[in-house]
Amino acid sequence: MFKLALGAGHGKTPAGKRCHKSLDPNETREWQLNDRICDYVEDALKDFDGVTVLRLDDSDDGQDDVALSARTGAANKWGADFYLSVHHNAAGRVFSGGGIEAYTHPKSSQESVLWRDALYSELIKQTGLVGNRSQPKATANFQVLRESKMPAVLLELGYMDSTVDVPVILSDDYARDCAAAIVAVIAERAKLERKAEESAT
Repeated sequence: MFKLALGAGHGKTPAGKRCHKSLDPNETREWQLNDRICDYVEDALKDFDGVTVLRLDDSDDGQDDVALSARTGAANKWGADFYLSVHHNAAGRVFSGGGIEAYTHPKSSQESVLWRDALYSELIKQTGLVGNRSQPKATANFQVLRESKMPAVLLELGYMDSTVDVPVILSDDYARDCAAAIVAVIAERAKLERKAEESAT
């Protein structure tokens, strides 16, 4: 059984974790964007045998901003095979750059790097949101990457203050494309088999 630890980054309540008001009058929270993709990943994985998912965030309504140590602690205790943290980024100013980024820890295993590179490639293939990041496949000392005992990747799926990215990341089609890319990589790397379709009665 392949065990996926999946977390929508942040909760709904932290200040600043939202789309820039000048680009999105609703100021959509980052958690809403992250959670939507994670929900689609969870739902799509139900079509496969041999996989189970542990959600690490408050997937009900995002009101509880689950501590990072609690997330990694739960994943480690559960014995997850892979840890995936889903985020959207912000530059702190309105700009026209952006794009998808994928991170591993600087001292991560080669397995983490393989997961990162596969996820980035498939996400770009399915969404086209390349942007202008000089190092879209990067390393960072993020707590969830540092403290997780299994291969781990943190995704930044576009910028919430980019004039280019915001109209894209707000769309449901984009969220579904991101989820489809993530599921495709998980299915391939975990060697999952799609469930046989039930015959009509």
